[in-house]
Amino acid sequence: MQLASSHCATQNHRPESRKVANSAKTTFHRPAQTTGDLKLIKAIFFDAVGTLFYLTKTVGHHYALAGAQIGIHLDAQQLDRAFASAWTRMPRRSAINGPRQNDDRDWWRQLVNLVLDEVAPALGKLDRDNFFQIAYGHFAKPGVWELYPDAPDVLRALQPRFQLAVVSNFDRRLRLILRHLNLSRLFSHIFISSELGADKPDPEIFRRALRQINLQPQEVLHVGDDPERDWKAARAAGLLAFELQRPGNSLRDLLAWVGWDSNPEPTP
Repeated sequence: MQLASSHCATQNHRPESRKVANSAKTTFHRPAQTTGDLKLIKAIFFDAVGTLFYLTKTVGHHYALAGAQIGIHLDAQQLDRAFASAWTRMPRRSAINGPRQNDDRDWWRQLVNLVLDEVAPALGKLDRDNFFQIAYGHFAKPGVWELYPDAPDVLRALQPRFQLAVVSNFDRRLRLILRHLNLSRLFSHIFISSELGADKPDPEIFRRALRQINLQPQEVLHVGDDPERDWKAARAAGLLAFELQRPGNSLRDLLAWVGWDSNPEPTP
């Protein structure tokens, strides 16, 4: 899930990329893409974490805050290392028919227990349960995530022309986060893996989103920052893919890529 990998880096997300938030670039260029006709595009899908917003501190920092609320002192750096290790040990899941049980909460509990096994192995069940409840809720609170500077303006510019949607390895907490960040109203659909029963990089998550939005693959462009989960998976499902690679480019490049004119001729 996107949220998990996002926890690992200092400011935003994936342990394999460890990118930090950057100011929006204004230089336009066209990243690599699959062959396709951009004129056919009717909708644009967006990844969430690492594309629209990022984690303000490391996962260890936030987990340490959760521990402090129940009187447990945990070292943030040790938590970071333990989380990265636990994340790599969590198995990749196959798609299922229908939503995942309990909104993926049990999956998260398993991950958190692996982290605690490493940093606080003597912690009892009651404290573990309390820690999990606090940590799970913490990541849906205001101030934990921050928007990339380019995201709001770009989404507002695209909304009149395209149907916008989110496709993310997340759970229902994503809706709260999008509301806190004032992005919810800009999307016609929010597709999350816990509800669709499929996780990126399985292309099935995109196929299920396409069925719900009633569009063909060639009519949808996906925007994301992860080579495997976003670019490769979207293309495997037949979508076009915009390769977001901060700081080399930004969401502002997407506007030029789809032919958006910031200074259109007046309408007679």
